[in-house]
Amino acid sequence: MSDTSNHLHVSSVLNRRSIARHGLDWARMGAAPGIAGSRRPEVEGVFLCRGEEEAEFFLQINNTRGPVDLWSVDGIDEGLLLDNGNGFVYLPGRVPAARLLLVRSDVPPRPGF
Repeated sequence: MSDTSNHLHVSSVLNRRSIARHGLDWARMGAAPGIAGSRRPEVEGVFLCRGEEEAEFFLQINNTRGPVDLWSVDGIDEGLLLDNGNGFVYLPGRVPAARLLLVRSDVPPRPGF
């Protein structure tokens, strides 16, 4: 039996409407840069945080130049997550909107990171 647990995803507020409608979909990236500042998907998948501490790191490095949202992602099979080579994980696929919940919105950029 695979372990499923709740994960988190940080994204620009500019993506909120698309995420609420289409879920997390790396192929739809474009409204805003990624959290690390990339303009294109770094991988063919969706980066996920494995808890609050990891999510806090991504909230701090926010390179979108604007506020971000924190989404809870339900039912992710840990066995499907891949390491991107930097210790962070991503799901090689999409996450339907039905498995997402907006848990924090409009988190402002943090100066000094």
